[in-house]
Amino acid sequence: MKPQNLLILFSDEHNPKVLGAAGHPFISTPHLDALAARGTRFTQASTPCPICVPARAALATGRYNHEIGYWDNADAYEGAVPSWHHALRKSGHQVVSIGKLHFRGHPGDDHGFSEERIAMHIVDGKGDLLALNRSPDAPPRGGAKKMIGMAGPGESDYTRYDRDITAHAQIWLREEAPKYADKPWVLFVSLVAPHFPLTAPPEHYYRYANMQLPMPKQYAAAERPQHPYLQDYARIVPYNAAMKGEADVRRALAGYFGLVSFLDEQVGKILAALEDTGSGSATCVLYTSDHGDNNGSRGLWGKSTMYEESVGVPMIVAGAGVPAGRLVSTPVSLIDVFATTLDAVGTAPQPSSGQSLFGMIDTPDAERLVYSEYHATGSREAIFMAQDRRYKYVRCVSFAPQLFDRQSDPEELRDVAADAAYAPVLARMEAALRSRLDPAEVDARAKRRQAENLAANGGWEAVLKRGDLPFSPPPGVTALWS
Repeated sequence: MKPQNLLILFSDEHNPKVLGAAGHPFISTPHLDALAARGTRFTQASTPCPICVPARAALATGRYNHEIGYWDNADAYEGAVPSWHHALRKSGHQVVSIGKLHFRGHPGDDHGFSEERIAMHIVDGKGDLLALNRSPDAPPRGGAKKMIGMAGPGESDYTRYDRDITAHAQIWLREEAPKYADKPWVLFVSLVAPHFPLTAPPEHYYRYANMQLPMPKQYAAAERPQHPYLQDYARIVPYNAAMKGEADVRRALAGYFGLVSFLDEQVGKILAALEDTGSGSATCVLYTSDHGDNNGSRGLWGKSTMYEESVGVPMIVAGAGVPAGRLVSTPVSLIDVFATTLDAVGTAPQPSSGQSLFGMIDTPDAERLVYSEYHATGSREAIFMAQDRRYKYVRCVSFAPQLFDRQSDPEELRDVAADAAYAPVLARMEAALRSRLDPAEVDARAKRRQAENLAANGGWEAVLKRGDLPFSPPPGVTALWS
């Protein structure tokens, strides 16, 4: 491809199914749908870790978390492992970040950007220390009541922050981008929506609150899968326990859907500014998210699982040389963004665990395996995923594995791991996972790091005294501890 500018639009917690272009029956996302119509959408995109901080470290470095050692929301990227930001800056490109990064953010940390504007990093450079307790006896997290308590119409610190991010992005595109016409630039705009709190601007909230929203799939207690890792997560992160009935569930859903439409509105403003400056034809646009959200399916909220609602992400690329309206089912990952950024601007490739998305557009149905892993809140042992075009394999260290045939069961409602007919598939996926890592070794390594981090912060009693942080505050807002 001809080198061009790159605008990365990044959201937080966007369930890939909640997108008009993906066939959602009622969500309003006209700007993202238009981007997909004029570009290529990857229909099987995943996060390397379904929780914010480690997902963003993997995105930055193009490496899986077991390769780089950032495990949880208290173990943030600090610039020690080279990122695509470092590589592009070293090659003379202007590479600018606006908005949420969720890196460590200590004074002197060099994350690799030429400039960071209104960056949000983890709280106090320490983040979510309660995530360091991996015991099955860990106390339930305290933010569950805020999930439903804040769901409804209005503005939150996050929607105000997103409006500010959008304003900064428009200003940068109009005033700064023209200064770098001699070499392609990269602008990384990282919005927070639709991450909870589920407070959505009224014009978006009531679009969905006035509908009779369907209940999430397998929401009834009798329908929920009873796998041990799901039970652990539901107990320690008890979002659903705060829901007192179907009205609460629908209010939470209206808040989430409203935030997705609010996100789409911000995307529209940024893309309009890009076109107004005349740079649209010389700029590739990549839209994706750090992970998804369970949205009440199976009685689960938030992320942290390997179901598609949580581990899947939207992935859209549009620009000169990108086919319009194409769907690519080749599995891809946020790991691939590293190679994609270098490819877009014409910088020589550098080692990573991914591939350029541009190189996969012309092989839209290729066989490929991508992976994900989880080592954080609500998990007593590591959870791994290996996924190809048809099958998803979920493997804990000692719990029974899960296997989903997404060709016959796209909603992942039936675990076929115990079905003898799938034994060859199970063996193949296990071998593929083990060719990349040893589950027990990775689990032990993560827990050693977490024990060290816990000790460095005064031990469990000191961490408990510090309190629970349901969500990180944006710049200029004081953290509200429970």
